[in-house]
Amino acid sequence: MQTMSKRTHRTGRFVLPARARPRRPSPLSTAITLAWRAILKIKHVPEQLFDVTASPVIFLLMFTYLFGGALAGSTAAYLQFVLPGILVMMVVMITIYTGVGMNQDVKKGVFDRFRSLPIWRPSVIVGALIADVGRYLMASAVILLLGVVLGFRPESGVLGIVLAVLLLVVFSSALSWIWILLGLVMRTAESLMAVSFMVLFPLTFVSNVFVQPETMPPWLASFVNANPITHLVTSVRALMAGTATIAQVVPVLLASAVLVAVFAPLTMWLYGRKQ
Repeated sequence: MQTMSKRTHRTGRFVLPARARPRRPSPLSTAITLAWRAILKIKHVPEQLFDVTASPVIFLLMFTYLFGGALAGSTAAYLQFVLPGILVMMVVMITIYTGVGMNQDVKKGVFDRFRSLPIWRPSVIVGALIADVGRYLMASAVILLLGVVLGFRPESGVLGIVLAVLLLVVFSSALSWIWILLGLVMRTAESLMAVSFMVLFPLTFVSNVFVQPETMPPWLASFVNANPITHLVTSVRALMAGTATIAQVVPVLLASAVLVAVFAPLTMWLYGRKQ
């Protein structure tokens, strides 16, 4: 035995099973696995779904029945106007949690474990984005189902609703890159939430979600008309009403492309340098 051990050490060979090394997982499989991880986190902490289930219900009922009669003459008429706006507002607000989840992984050390794995580097972020698409769709379904019960009737039918939700998901996924970047930079999830709400509250409330810009003072209407959320709400309303034009949809797609082109490379660069 000693002689064999000496020979093994001299020749640099080791007695190991002659098995092929496992194949490196593909980018798609790792992204889906990490997306499933994010979904399982929701399963174990179901309170996270409050923002995609209870909050949309509260906002839709509150604004429809508190302000509908005063702003549109009837709650039924106002519901047709305000529901697409509240749909946009709630889904855009949910985008914050992509960055919050990334920040929590950094604080808990999970971030460093992922970096040490032989996987496609962006799959950690792509997986989180895929999981959040499920949150966007869930919030959209809650709002639309409640709206139908209350009397919302989109003139474009199912196709218009699908196209509107798809456009909203594209923009929201692009917007999420900003919060992922901040999630890597901010020290705590609380600070990230504070900064993101300071940005999103003016963008969502000072828009055409609740009223048309024509009813506002000229200086405020100028800001509202330049607000990207206003363009998104206008496109979603038009798609549901069956009156959408290319001139309405293209600016939203261009804004989404710009967000990804600017913040995705910057986020991945910071992700690679994060210690």
